Amino acid sequence: MQARLESIWDWMAQEDIAMVMFEDFEPRRDTTIRWLTGQPGDALLFLSVDRKSLLMPWDTILAKVYAKADMIVPYNDYDRSPLRAIHGAVERLNIPYGSKIEIPPTTPYPLFLNYVGELSDFDIICRENSTSEHALNLRTIKDEEEIRILRKAGSITNKIIDILEKKVRSGKIKTEADAALLIEVEARKRGCEGTGFETLAAGPDRSFGIHAFPAWTGGPFATQGLSILDFGIRYCGYNTDVTLTFVRDPSPQQQKMVSLVEGAAEVAKSSIVVGNDTLFTWLLVEEFFAKAKKKMVHGLGHGVGLDVHEYPFFRNRSKTIWDMEPGLVFAIEPGLYDSMHGGCRLENDFLVTEDGYEILTDARIIRL
Repeated sequence: MQARLESIWDWMAQEDIAMVMFEDFEPRRDTTIRWLTGQPGDALLFLSVDRKSLLMPWDTILAKVYAKADMIVPYNDYDRSPLRAIHGAVERLNIPYGSKIEIPPTTPYPLFLNYVGELSDFDIICRENSTSEHALNLRTIKDEEEIRILRKAGSITNKIIDILEKKVRSGKIKTEADAALLIEVEARKRGCEGTGFETLAAGPDRSFGIHAFPAWTGGPFATQGLSILDFGIRYCGYNTDVTLTFVRDPSPQQQKMVSLVEGAAEVAKSSIVVGNDTLFTWLLVEEFFAKAKKKMVHGLGHGVGLDVHEYPFFRNRSKTIWDMEPGLVFAIEPGLYDSMHGGCRLENDFLVTEDGYEILTDARIIRL
């Protein structure tokens, strides 16, 4: 964590910022606080350019177990008010009058005006190209400890996938609820914090949706046609994201969809090479589907880490093009959907290495 902090402090010095504030409370969540301190959540973090850190957690008992900071002060001491808390941080970190203080870019405009009014002796900045954004960019390349955790998370995910397949084949999983609840239980049994997001379990009647609504029901699962199961687990704060498709007695149209999705996944994998970029991968898959007169209606993939969706993103936008570098971890998820025939998606998590890639998860199309 010290190396991560040093990178942020260097950025602050370069940008002439005396103090920066990170916020991880509802409704503005930022897992960068966990990345920098180990605090699981519900806290404010203040960093000063003279390389000091001040954490203000709601639960100080929890912080004493998980967090590392130069100072840990209860948020309750400031009546759980971010305006009072930032005043306290200015005093404790000895921030000089007239210097720049950066607040989170997610701060609503009325609250920004309150900060400006309350801290009139300082230059309050709230911007897009912020320290928070810089931290998100830094988080894209995972370090050795993060990779170790993500490999373990992938291993747990793979065990759950194997259990799911076995129980579907044996008839013990009959409904969407059976599948969703099994994932939660098996993840917790293996030391996970839970699922990284609400599991999406859609039987043949509901798999046409990119994200089924509601996420799962008591309806049948893995019966005739295409069933989608999209889930991820959270281990030591880090997430996986996978999607399986269960196929039973498919029609010719459904079989074609399945074959195309499997083919697209192989095309995407072939492009994961240092020196390529995310747009190149996206374009290859777009061209593959176009030859079959099909089009994918969502992005091809996204980074995974402390957030289920983080940089890099695989889509056709110039602002989101990322070079393939060792340490990138991302999910690739080609999918096709049809209102009559249902949907098919295949999603796995990859780590870019010096000589290609390592696949962290073993999601697959399961033919029953």
